[in-house]
Amino acid sequence: MLAIDIKNLTKTYKTGTKALKGINLQVEEGDFFALLGANGAGKTTIIGILTALVSKTAGQVKVFEYDLDKNINQVKNQIGVVPQEFNFNMFEKVIDIIVAQAGYYGISREIALPKANFLLEKLGLADKKNVVSRTLSGGMKRRLMIARGLIHEPRLLILDEPTAGVDVELRHGMWEFLNELNTKGTTILLTTHYLEEVEQLCQNAAIIKEGQIIKNDSVKNLLKSLDKETYVIETENLSKQNLKLKSFKTNFIDVNTFEVIVEKKNSLNELIMELSQANIKVNGIRPKGNRLEEMFLDILSKK
Repeated sequence: MLAIDIKNLTKTYKTGTKALKGINLQVEEGDFFALLGANGAGKTTIIGILTALVSKTAGQVKVFEYDLDKNINQVKNQIGVVPQEFNFNMFEKVIDIIVAQAGYYGISREIALPKANFLLEKLGLADKKNVVSRTLSGGMKRRLMIARGLIHEPRLLILDEPTAGVDVELRHGMWEFLNELNTKGTTILLTTHYLEEVEQLCQNAAIIKEGQIIKNDSVKNLLKSLDKETYVIETENLSKQNLKLKSFKTNFIDVNTFEVIVEKKNSLNELIMELSQANIKVNGIRPKGNRLEEMFLDILSKK
C-alpha cells in the first residue's frame, strides 16, 4: 500500500508564485523517505497540503488510500506532524501539551496519560514532564514536538527539520528512536538540511527544485550516481612543490594536509598507488564531507 500517493499536484499562490508544478510522488507504507531541496523549493508547501493547512490548486493527494478532497478527517487522523517552528503554548506544562493534543483526536485523558509518559521516557524527557515548556532547551522542545506528534499513534509521521538546533549527542539519540519507530511500522517523511541524516536513516529520497521533482531513487542508488568524491589526505611535511599527481586534481591546505578529487573513472586504490609512486607518506585519508551532500549539490547544478 502507498502511504502517500501524489499525482499532478500544483500550487499557485495568490501572488502568482508557482510553488508546485505538477508533482508526482509515491511513498510506500513502512518507508523512511527523505524529501530534499533548497529553501523555497516546495518542500514545505507539499507538507502543508498533506496536512490540509495549505489548499492545493490542482492534482490528487491520497494518504493510505484516503483522498484528501473526499476524506479530509481520515487523512488528518493518519498523520502526525512535527513542524519546523515551535507552535505549542510556552506557558503550559510538558505533559499537558501532549495530553491536550491527544484530546483533539478523541483520546481521553485516562488513555493519553500513560501514552504521554511512555513517549517522554523514550525521548529522554520523563524528568521534565511537569515543568513549563518555555524553560526547556531547544533540543528538548524539539523532542517535545515529536512526542506531541506521536500521541495519537499516526501511521505517517512527517518531520520537517526535526533536528535543527539539536546538538550532536541528542541528534544521534533521536536517530535511534526514529529508526526504532520506523522498524515497528511507522512510515516517516523527513525533510532535513543535515544530509548525514539521510544516509543514516532513509531508504529512499526525492530531490525537489523550483517546484519539480528532479530525482527520485533509493539513497543507495543516489550515492552511486556521484561523479566524484573529495578526500582529505594527511601527510608529513609535504611542500606544495612536491604535490604532483598525474591523474588527480589536488588542493593544498597546509604543510600536512591536502584535498584530492577522485572522479568516477578512477578508484581510491589508484589514488593510493599514485601517492606511493610519488613518495608521499600518507598518515590518514578520509572523505572530505557528506557524500549525499556532494551528490545533492551536483544534481542541482546540472538541472
